[in-house]
Amino acid sequence: MKKAVYLFVFTLLLIVSSNGYSQFKDYSIKGGVQFNPLMPFSEFDSKFSFIGRGFVDFELTNTLALELGAGYGQFVTEDNFNPHGTAVVDHDKEVKANLIPIDARLKITPWSGTKSSWNPYFYIGAGLLNFDVTETPDVTVSPQYSELQSGWTGFVPAGIGTEIKLSKNVLLDLHVGASYTFTDLLNNFVIEDYKDSWLQGGLGIAFAGGEDCTIDTDKDGLTDCVEEKGCTNPAIADTDGDGLNDGSEVNTYKTDACNKDTDADGLIDGMEVNTYNTNPLKTDTDADGLTDSDEVNNYRTDPLDSDSDNDELMDGAEVKTHKTNPLNPDTDAGSVFDGIEVARGTDPLNPADDVPEVKKEEPIKVGQVITLEGINFATNSADISSLAEDKLESALNAMKEYPNLEVEISGHTDNTGGRAHNMRLSERRAESVKDWFVSKGIDASRITTTGYGPDQPVDTNDTEEGRFKNRRIDFKRTK
Repeated sequence: MKKAVYLFVFTLLLIVSSNGYSQFKDYSIKGGVQFNPLMPFSEFDSKFSFIGRGFVDFELTNTLALELGAGYGQFVTEDNFNPHGTAVVDHDKEVKANLIPIDARLKITPWSGTKSSWNPYFYIGAGLLNFDVTETPDVTVSPQYSELQSGWTGFVPAGIGTEIKLSKNVLLDLHVGASYTFTDLLNNFVIEDYKDSWLQGGLGIAFAGGEDCTIDTDKDGLTDCVEEKGCTNPAIADTDGDGLNDGSEVNTYKTDACNKDTDADGLIDGMEVNTYNTNPLKTDTDADGLTDSDEVNNYRTDPLDSDSDNDELMDGAEVKTHKTNPLNPDTDAGSVFDGIEVARGTDPLNPADDVPEVKKEEPIKVGQVITLEGINFATNSADISSLAEDKLESALNAMKEYPNLEVEISGHTDNTGGRAHNMRLSERRAESVKDWFVSKGIDASRITTTGYGPDQPVDTNDTEEGRFKNRRIDFKRTK
């Protein structure tokens, strides 16, 4: 017996493993037979009993089926409840009843479509049971044996099981359950409030037909029938693992659902669609001469823009022809864009030819005198005001920009006061300005000073406005 059990378990494991990569199909109708050993429950001890049953399943939804069945069997018990004579053998104690069950069951498959080779289910139902007691112990054991019972009663079956796919249309059925009847006459012996019932376990074989081609097990937008005719796996929503489900590839993007990189550009289809928005059917989406993968992975350019740096050269031309940087519009940093250089014939890799050299014009010529507007002084004062400092900044910038430039700074006064005083005052004003330049970093040797007092007026000394203009500083370039 043990060897038979081991053989059965080994065979079952072999069946499950050999079908592990195929899809468990849904069908609109199935039919088959079952053999069910029974364990009777009654006032008596149980003996080997059985029911052979035929059935037909009609699929109602993906997870619910209606099963109709009928069969034949025997309900056999042994009366060890009543006293028997000493010469009675066990066989003489048996009570046998023939059974004909007719039932309808709801079969619930909550994991339908999630298992590749097996399909677990629950069932519960109701039916009619015809029973006919054919054999009892001698009437002397119990008065109840004087009449053999028969008739119809109701019963309720319930249990669990699983279908295991043996081939495309053949299923092995394994199940266990119990059936409760509404009679206590199956063993021809009645104890009040005690109904006969049985436990059962069994196996069967089912033949499936009427394949339902609306089933989409993996919810990828393609029915199982369509997937089985093609190369995709109806149990895996994304067969090629590219980030797009099979239905989207076939119906929306027209890509190959069994090839993760349809256009062979080095980017898988899902990344092209979901990340980079490139065309998974086109190796060079922006037609710039670089594949999408090269743009993304090697050059970091925009695979949707043929001119990533907007320099009027396509990315492919920059990389392959001109050797310029497709991410920098001015590769040589010479101030002219690469595209302009290529168009006019200069070298986009040489900054020297970007802009022709322009000779700077010097601010003043040698011997030229410039009056610094705003560098005026209060009467009898050589102090530089903050406003005057602002005006001196432009002259300071010129001195710094032209390091060879040398100047004479001359101070001037109005005619207020004595001439000798004004001569000294004008020299002090010129020196004050020179000191300011030196404090700003200008070499003192580049600056000479002189004071002209009131001798070189630029306006009348008869008015306050005129005198203000005469109190001034002049610059004259000496070299």
